[in-house]
Amino acid sequence: MRILGIESSCDETAISLVNINKKGIDIERSFVSSQIDIHAKYGGVVPEVAARMHVEVMIPLLQEAMGRKFKAEDIDAIAVTYGPGLITSLLVGIETAKTLSYVWNKPIIPVNHLEGHLYSSWLESDELKVDRRDIFPSIVLLVSGGHTELVLMKDYGKFKSIGGTRDDAVGEAFDKVAKLLDLGYPGGPIISERAAEGNPKEIELPRPMLNSKNFDFSFSGLKTAVRYYVTGKKLRERDVNNIAASFQEASVDVLVQKTMRAVEQYSAKSVLIGGGVAANKKLRKELLIAADRAGVEFFCPKMKYAGDNATMIALAGYYKWESMSKDKQKSLIKTWEKLEPVSSIEL
Repeated sequence: MRILGIESSCDETAISLVNINKKGIDIERSFVSSQIDIHAKYGGVVPEVAARMHVEVMIPLLQEAMGRKFKAEDIDAIAVTYGPGLITSLLVGIETAKTLSYVWNKPIIPVNHLEGHLYSSWLESDELKVDRRDIFPSIVLLVSGGHTELVLMKDYGKFKSIGGTRDDAVGEAFDKVAKLLDLGYPGGPIISERAAEGNPKEIELPRPMLNSKNFDFSFSGLKTAVRYYVTGKKLRERDVNNIAASFQEASVDVLVQKTMRAVEQYSAKSVLIGGGVAANKKLRKELLIAADRAGVEFFCPKMKYAGDNATMIALAGYYKWESMSKDKQKSLIKTWEKLEPVSSIEL
């Protein structure tokens, strides 16, 4: 089954062509047009600017993906992100998918963006095959600029959120701390880079909700603790590195310990991670160590699939399609008539 994936939930415009069947996942095309350099001027994503950039690059990106090799008849379905995300950005991807669906007479599979991140570890993996099931139940940690969530995944298409952030997402906290330290945007990669040169034990920072009995998170207090620490101080480069290292250490401690507590409570067989913060090397390393100590498998996406991309959307669309009845699959031909973006949606 060849699926055209479309992703435009925030500031990346992505198109992918993925041929998926029981034998494996063949990623035939995967393009991502990033707007980071543009939004870095403003210290964060500006929705109106993001939407305009999606409009400018969507069709050229689609043409590049299809090229001379692929035609409408080669596509079996279109998978598109319908939420959560920025409404104006989502609209660009959705309207593109609806137009193609109408002209090509192809079904649209609406995909929850978070569900895409759930499956990102399967992409170009030698261990995770399309129908591998001995890893379930699994605990999935979704971490990005907009989301911090623990998910219990019982099977393909069968999952539920067991905890989430009550305020800032961890990626958002990274961005805000980077801004406090005048390091630029996006904050995740910069904080990670500076943390590698710092001492994580130099500054004592809180671990919010570390010992709470639930699986919720809170990073607002941690960010505020950093703000109080830096206020009125003239920071040297060494100080900035130590603050970055201490902040990263505190964040990772909370994420790892809560994830492993969920593994124990739900007798999980594996741990997965997804989202932009899944690219953080410290987090990947500490989760691997913790999972190995607990005797469970750990899977993480390749760096290029940690962030937003259309390939994960196509794969999530495939699993959603496979779970449907034939009648439901046929009804997706008419999805273009009523599909609308959703800014906030749960798994």
